[in-house]
Amino acid sequence: MSRTSIRTKLAAVAAAGVMALGTGVLAASPAQAAATGGTYMNCDYGAGCIYGGANWNGWPKEYFSRGNHPFYNQYGVHRVFNNQTPGWYVQLCRNGNGTNCDITIPPWTYYDVDLTPYNSLKIVGP
Repeated sequence: MSRTSIRTKLAAVAAAGVMALGTGVLAASPAQAAATGGTYMNCDYGAGCIYGGANWNGWPKEYFSRGNHPFYNQYGVHRVFNNQTPGWYVQLCRNGNGTNCDITIPPWTYYDVDLTPYNSLKIVGP
């Protein structure tokens, strides 16, 4: 499982943007599109998202409401992104009823996870 904070990625993009400003070639920075509170990589703000592979390609399956969300036939490594406010977490659970959850993804973070043993995504928060 690979863990990469969106903030870490954004810091690198912001540094590149500052360099580009100095040369006068900066158009729209990806960091602006990724501001907290907005849609990021086709994942709406307030959602837990599962992408089709270990990348940002395509339109993810989005889950918004608190509680358990069973999913089926997800095999191999997928990107799971938590695009929610602080205090709200996405958990991956081995059982379809939202139990035996052993991965918790904090807000504004994605993990590339082999979903083969998992059968549900659970959204938990205050």
